[in-house]
Amino acid sequence: MKRIISLTIVALMVTVNANAQFEKEKLYIGASLSDFGLSYNGTDETKFGVGAKAGYLFDDDLMVTGQVQYEKEHGESSELKVGVGARYYIVQNGLYIGISAHYMHSSSFDDFQPGIQLGYAFFLSRTVTLEPELYYDQSLKDHSEYSTLGIRIGFGVYL
Repeated sequence: MKRIISLTIVALMVTVNANAQFEKEKLYIGASLSDFGLSYNGTDETKFGVGAKAGYLFDDDLMVTGQVQYEKEHGESSELKVGVGARYYIVQNGLYIGISAHYMHSSSFDDFQPGIQLGYAFFLSRTVTLEPELYYDQSLKDHSEYSTLGIRIGFGVYL
């Protein structure tokens, strides 16, 4: 019983702490690691990616973002993605849904990839978050080979 009460108090503190972070005119800076072999596309190659993201909350719970990501496939060429996106915080405890559009360049082809994300901003402190995210990027070049479903782990700072 003590454990349940303690967990409830911690959850309430995190929720109260998160309320102030998704307000209008806040800035966001983030970094992420993706894939780790936990993604799937038609090429079925192991990838590792790093990314950077910056955002601005133009209204309560609504953020626009700019992002850059670099991915390296095992034994293959590297990919560079540059894009924009938006994020909506569904509830004030950190659950969010996002949309994005990336231009992807690799040595063998270029692609445009719209995507969706579902994630959670778990506050480690008043401004720093751990952000696990499930994402899907739809390839317009070749859906069966290059569309990707995966997991991304990020860290964010709300200023």
